[in-house]
This record gives sequence, structure tokens and C-alpha cells, in this order.
Amino acid sequence: MTSERHIDAGWRTWANLVTAVRLALIPLFLWLLFSTNHRAIAAWLLAFLGATDWIDGFLARRLDQVSNIGKIIDPVADRLLVIVGLLAVAGAAGVPWWFALTTLTREVLVSVMTLVLAALGAARIDVLWWGKVSTFALMTTFPLFLLTTNPHHATLVAWQHAARDVCWVIGIMGLSLSWLVLAGYVRPALVALRDGRQGRQIL
Repeated sequence: MTSERHIDAGWRTWANLVTAVRLALIPLFLWLLFSTNHRAIAAWLLAFLGATDWIDGFLARRLDQVSNIGKIIDPVADRLLVIVGLLAVAGAAGVPWWFALTTLTREVLVSVMTLVLAALGAARIDVLWWGKVSTFALMTTFPLFLLTTNPHHATLVAWQHAARDVCWVIGIMGLSLSWLVLAGYVRPALVALRDGRQGRQIL
């Protein structure tokens, strides 16, 4: 019990600040995409928000600021960024809706599973490394889709055609991997549920 309190760095950490900034910038991204003609700026902002997922994790480990609250809000920020990103990009005609809805279905399943496990008193589940990889791939895909499409279906230039091919490779890889990772969470979820119930029995 004491070691756990020692390990928890609390909520006032640089890593948690980065996560909070990520969440605060989501409305700015939506405004740039739908209320201005700065689609490229919106795409780069979305790419920045995806990249900061690595930054907050790096800061937490580098500065020895790993916190229980960070382990909760970081994956929540991941899910929110992916959901908002894919729906916004699809709404801006930057990505086919089938791709967006397939990704959204997976994110909804993860969110429901998280809520159900919490309601049943399961222990916390650490984010799988491959889950981070799939999230990074998807958060790379959405900005690329924006950069390789133009408002009002304007004609693409040569570099956009080439970049869009790369975008599809990354996107399919990230989407496929995300579903495999979801299956990989089944066993840790069962273990977490068992450990949580055993903990309540001891108390």
C-alpha cells in the first residue's frame, strides 16, 4: 500500500498538463476545420495533438511522474481524439465513412468495456504497447487524409495523390492493428476483474 502511494505522482505533473492541453485544443481544431478555410492548419494541429500522446508518456517516465490519474485521462484523451478526429475528417469529406465508422465501432467497444469493468470493480488495466502503436497510426492517418483532400472536391495535385496512397497503407494497418489489440485486451480484462473482486473480498 505504501509503495503504491510512493509511485503515484499525483495529478499536478507535466505529463498531465500536456494531456490537458491536448483536450483543450480539440475545439480549436474543430473551429479551424469547419469555420475557416485553413484545412491544412487544422490537419497539422490534429497531427500535433496525436504526437503529444507520445510526449506526455515520455515526460511521465523521464521525470518519474507516473500517476494514477494520468493512467486514466491519457487513454481517455486518446479515445476522444480518435473519435473526434475521425468524425470530423469524415464530416469534412476527407475520409470515407466506412473507414470512419469501422474505427468508431472499435472505439465505442473499448469505451463500453472500460465502463463495464469499472462498474464491476475491476482493477485498472495498463494500456498495451501495441494499442499505442495503433492509436499513433490512426492519428497519423487522419491528418494525412485532410492534407490529401481539398474543400469542395477541388482537383488534387501530384503530391496529394502520392501521399494519399501512403495514407491508405498507414490507415489500414492502424485500423487492423486496433481490432487485434481489442481482442488482446480480453485476457487482461478478465484478470483485472478477478483481481478487483479478490481485493473487495479481502477488504
